[in-house]
Amino acid sequence: MKRDSARDDLIAILRLAYSGERAAGYAYRGHARSVSDPEERARIFEIEEEEWHHRCLVGEMLDALGAAPSRARELKATLIGRTLGALCRVSGWLAPMYGAGKLESRNVREYEAAARHALACGRGEWVDCLLEMAEVEWEHEAYFRARVLSHRLGSRLPLWTAPPPRPTIRESFAREALGV
Repeated sequence: MKRDSARDDLIAILRLAYSGERAAGYAYRGHARSVSDPEERARIFEIEEEEWHHRCLVGEMLDALGAAPSRARELKATLIGRTLGALCRVSGWLAPMYGAGKLESRNVREYEAAARHALACGRGEWVDCLLEMAEVEWEHEAYFRARVLSHRLGSRLPLWTAPPPRPTIRESFAREALGV
């Protein structure tokens, strides 16, 4: 992979992730407020905080690359996140859990790809951080998958493809990107 191409690909992923974390943060805030179980509410608020933290880290990476977030994507993320957060109060419990799990599954792969591009463009110092974010997103996906499956209708729904086991995030990175 050419260094300039990897940098461009990294910036593209980071811009998506930066705005995606904003949408997720707003959506989870509304989602947490809509659930009645205190433990569930606390876990979703914790997930929300982790999404805001990821956004901060990704923003620092974009800044270091001399890149800015997409204004249009930021506006869209705000609208989507706040709308989803508000809809959680009327849509019931299952739909937000399902949607969150599906999105978190995609985020795992997104951060893994970002780590490969970071290494390829000479930003190896970011690899551990990006893989750690992938692992946290894996935990989010696992939480939402378990919640969906705990619902009486959950086992009847066609679930998204589950990411591989958490340890494989670093193992596959080492194999693919480092040739280990």
